[in-house]
Amino acid sequence: MFAIATGAMFSSGFFLLPGLAAAKGGPSVALAYLLAGILILPAMFSKAELSTALPRAGGTYYFLDRALGPMFGTIGGLGTYLALTLKTTFALIGIGAYAVFFVELPIKPVAIALTVAIAVINIVGAKETSGLQRVLVVVLLAILAYFISFGLIEVGTNHTGESIKGRFSPFFAHGIEGLLSTIGFVFVSYAGLTKVASIAEEVKDPERNIPLGMMLSLGVTTLVYVTGVFVIVAVMDPAALHSDLTPVASAAQEFTVGLPVKVTILLVSIAAIAAFLSTGNAGVMSASRYPLAMSRDRLLPAPLSRIGKYHTPTLGICMTAAIMIVCILTMNEEGIAKLASAFQLFIFMLVCFAVIVLRESQIPSYDPGYRSPLYPWMQIMGILVSLVLIVAMGMMPILFTLGTVIICYLWFHFYARPRVARDGAIYHWFNLLGQRQYDELDREFRTILKEKGMRLDDPFDQVIARAQVVDMAPGASFEEIVREASILFSDRIPVDSSTLESGFMKGTQTGATPTAGGAALPHLHVSDIDAPEIVLARSPDGIRFEVADSIAHTHVVDPVYAIFFLVSPEGNPRMHLRLLAHLANIIDNEHFIESWKQASSATQIKELLLKDTPSLTLRLSSLDSSSALINAKIKDVEFPSDCILAVIRREDKLVVPRGDVTLLEGDLITFIGEPDVLSRIRQKYEASS
Repeated sequence: MFAIATGAMFSSGFFLLPGLAAAKGGPSVALAYLLAGILILPAMFSKAELSTALPRAGGTYYFLDRALGPMFGTIGGLGTYLALTLKTTFALIGIGAYAVFFVELPIKPVAIALTVAIAVINIVGAKETSGLQRVLVVVLLAILAYFISFGLIEVGTNHTGESIKGRFSPFFAHGIEGLLSTIGFVFVSYAGLTKVASIAEEVKDPERNIPLGMMLSLGVTTLVYVTGVFVIVAVMDPAALHSDLTPVASAAQEFTVGLPVKVTILLVSIAAIAAFLSTGNAGVMSASRYPLAMSRDRLLPAPLSRIGKYHTPTLGICMTAAIMIVCILTMNEEGIAKLASAFQLFIFMLVCFAVIVLRESQIPSYDPGYRSPLYPWMQIMGILVSLVLIVAMGMMPILFTLGTVIICYLWFHFYARPRVARDGAIYHWFNLLGQRQYDELDREFRTILKEKGMRLDDPFDQVIARAQVVDMAPGASFEEIVREASILFSDRIPVDSSTLESGFMKGTQTGATPTAGGAALPHLHVSDIDAPEIVLARSPDGIRFEVADSIAHTHVVDPVYAIFFLVSPEGNPRMHLRLLAHLANIIDNEHFIESWKQASSATQIKELLLKDTPSLTLRLSSLDSSSALINAKIKDVEFPSDCILAVIRREDKLVVPRGDVTLLEGDLITFIGEPDVLSRIRQKYEASS
């Protein structure tokens, strides 16, 4: 995550933009980079939340479509597509600018040739791998660290206080308005930070790695931008800087410390070209996926969703390259940067609003692993700041943004609207005021919840460890199983069995009990309990019973052999859904029901549900160190806090591991936990497993 986000930012934002930005804001350009890095925080936090809740290909488009509906999905998807295309165009112009240090070539023809080359590479399927991206970012940061370190030494040793003061005076050369305009102008430098949203579906442990990677990347990038731009302004003549498209290489020519000037310029140019190529390739690859995703959702013509001979969206790549070539031929560098920043700011406004909508819609299956801090003030600030910066950038970006929004709306109204039936989460919010909602959205989010799996702190293992198991007699009815489970629950939680029985039966009659694959999942939210509880019921011959679907049509289910009764605290509905989703994933495993029916004991049933969890089983014996546990009560033994004593097998019986249970010689005790913790337990007690 750090490598992808950082690699996407270090291109035009540092190697090309500082000179153009200095012409707009004067010496305060370094401050503009710092403030832009701070002001992107609302968008970063919002993207991090959305990416951990809805890790789907399409990134920003998918978030906006599912939150605000297909109209805003069309506007946001096409807007993001255009912003990415403009940013990629800007990067390829940068390659042309730095290539002159190796061979004298005109910038725009070089940029067009590279656009065609990168499009061909993407069509045949070649793309940067995560390993290459890591190497590239390490090289970039190493060269930039060299440039900044010796640049600061140069400023400190070979420039007097008066000369530095002269370079930075007047600091606000064009006033506060100039500073605001410059902040908006350089905002595109940080746009790559949120590119990780488009690959969230492929990230391992996204709920940790996406926000952490984005935060680390923003911190490092902001530090490099601010210190690097400070060095550039300090060592270069202002008049030369304001028209310079290779400011880093030009600044390196002023160094009298470090490596020879020619070597320094060579290193800087190599780093710049590598960064531009990385951004260009990744930009074409990412941008071309937006038409693909939108076409699949029927917002764009069907041919854009077709995969070509090389398993890539050929038409989308060609369309992206064509737009880039038009921009190269018709727009100057400053115009491209302005429009890219304006569109990015507009999209960030919508992303911040999408978080507010999804939070307020109260959809239970909207379950982000990372939640934006200071909600909703963080999002409101992001919307207001983006609006102010767009206005400060001038009339052209405003008119272009409004014009594109109008064109996108007209496209949606006349083309997409007749083809699309869904609505966004915003209608769930409006439903609180008596308007309609789109129930299919909750089902889609539940599918995502199932795919994401459990969180590290979800108590699934503990719940299964203390679960009660019921083997029903042949011929028992569903009602009898529900009654038996309710009685077992009432012995452990402060709820009357008749209340629980009524709740389970009502859920079955109103479509709230999922059934599939030979299993059923009756479930309830219960007040006055602190933790979820489960009863596992098994019917050897299978039972049939009537269930209702979501529109109250009843039907008799196929034989059900496994019934998981789950009750959870009312105050944590999302954990309840994750537990259900994880149970559904286990049931979906091939041969699960056969293994369930063949299990010879309650212990084997629990082990079947915990088979993907690291575990350790020890037999207590007076002949080894486990003898220290014999005749001890569980509550008096200090086991590691990050493991669970899940199961006690005593001869052919299952003993629930409560605190007052005394361990006996011959007991088989099963722990679950992380492998290193289980290894310490094994070493301590040296029992045979």
